[in-house]
Amino acid sequence: ARLGIPTAIHESNAVPGLTTKLLIPYARRIMVGFEDCRQHYPDPEKVVVTGTPVRRDFFDLTKAQARQRLGLSDERPLIVSFWGSLGAAGMNEQMADMLALEAAHQPFHHIHGAGSEAGLAAITARLKERGVEIGRCPALRLFPYIHDMAPTLRAADLVLCRAGASTVSELTALGVPAILVPSPYVTNHHQEKNAAALAHGGGAWVLTEYAATGQSLFQAACAILHDEGRREKMAGAMAALGIRDAADRMLLAILP
Repeated sequence: ARLGIPTAIHESNAVPGLTTKLLIPYARRIMVGFEDCRQHYPDPEKVVVTGTPVRRDFFDLTKAQARQRLGLSDERPLIVSFWGSLGAAGMNEQMADMLALEAAHQPFHHIHGAGSEAGLAAITARLKERGVEIGRCPALRLFPYIHDMAPTLRAADLVLCRAGASTVSELTALGVPAILVPSPYVTNHHQEKNAAALAHGGGAWVLTEYAATGQSLFQAACAILHDEGRREKMAGAMAALGIRDAADRMLLAILP
């Protein structure tokens, strides 16, 4: 910037982080994910809403094709849950309790990524304590990691997850309703602000980690998935926040 070279920032979170705040005076363009983000910047005319790029393979399949790839042959909706690449021990405990409630009647398909081999072992052990043999519940699938995230999220009817910037971008681009439990352990509580942006738009339901018990997550999922009108409304609201051509918009924002 001091040399007169044009500079630009892309902020993927709903509110500017420390580095972005420090660079705002020097940047000619500030690219953000949502229209509501403008209010957090002193010079709104420098702000361009581009969204955050999502890998193209998220759009390779239709929802029906994605369900077929996952081997879902009936009409039961699909829940997908994950709590970060390293998992979250506390949330995995709650997921075990939720899965135990689902096991009785298996009203949904449910794919859960535990985040590690140790996390998977802990969930399996907790389920056994609850009298649930996961191998006897074909609608419930547990993995240490979800390696094929693109078709899995494409097939989902409801996602339970944190509210990191990349995940939020993927959910909005695909128009998938979500129950978000923002991580309370991140800098400046930015996940809470990301989640609030989706909840304000009508696409997500937000629970604090303290309130996100297996029972409350199960009840919230049932309330959404058993109400087709509500689910469709949330999906439409999430899609309205999504920007599928974010990479193209970023290029146009920085071209002279």
